[in-house]
Amino acid sequence: MLRLSLIVATYNRSSSLIRALESVIEQNAPASEWECIVINNNSTDDTQERVAEFVAAHPDHNIRMVTELRQGLSFARNRGIRESEAEYIAIIDDDERISPDFIASYISFFDSTPDAVAAGGPIVAEYPTGRPRWMSHFTERPVANTMYFGDEVRLFPKGRIPGGGNMALRRSSVRRYGVFDTSLGYVGESLVGGEESDLFERLRIAEAKYYYVPKAVMYHIIPAEKLTSEYLSRLSYNIGVSQLRRAKFYHRVALVRIQEIVKWVITVVLALWYIVTLQWSKARYLLMMRRNITRGLYSN
Repeated sequence: MLRLSLIVATYNRSSSLIRALESVIEQNAPASEWECIVINNNSTDDTQERVAEFVAAHPDHNIRMVTELRQGLSFARNRGIRESEAEYIAIIDDDERISPDFIASYISFFDSTPDAVAAGGPIVAEYPTGRPRWMSHFTERPVANTMYFGDEVRLFPKGRIPGGGNMALRRSSVRRYGVFDTSLGYVGESLVGGEESDLFERLRIAEAKYYYVPKAVMYHIIPAEKLTSEYLSRLSYNIGVSQLRRAKFYHRVALVRIQEIVKWVITVVLALWYIVTLQWSKARYLLMMRRNITRGLYSN
């Protein structure tokens, strides 16, 4: 019986996608209990050919690919949800690998937790070229979205939500609360996100419950091109833009901008501490990140 549908949206990352799929076929859950749907969002590399070869090499696994012509991560994920058939839906990205217990953990969790509408698990960053010295806990979060809340199942802490590359939903919650807002989410090389935050804000407003599932571990592989000042600047600016879009929708622009002032005070204090402890690069990158988020929040 099909219990869980795993959705992987991809755009021009054939090599990392195949690494992700290699972790998918290593799942401990019986292959008859899950399917994997790859959403090819107009890739122009060799994604089509490599996935076809991978599927042919693993005929005992229910893996298939569909193409979504509307460009954008939200369009791709929503297409995956429409194509999926199982009672539970899990979503990962094409630049990661998942633990062997990933699928089984989500199935077991939803089976045993009837009030849960959604869930997420730990996210562990992997740096093939090494973790840069400038990276602090604060600048790592927007890049890698690392997440760990202990070894027990629990409600997500206030103010935190499952990561976009490691989340799971009941199909009934999708029907009730909707899917991803297509005005948000990465489009091609654009870094305007926020679609996960928007979805979980709807759940929060409805007082729906979403849980942390510690055994559903995802390893986020961070390539060298995401460890530059240029990438962090562009990412941070677009975080501010996505926050502004959501603030406009929920009529709270003034509140969000006041909160940004408070965050600046905290940022300056942290930067001074880094300077005093001779961690110059951490201070510089932290201030740069905050400055660019603010630019995005005050953009037109």
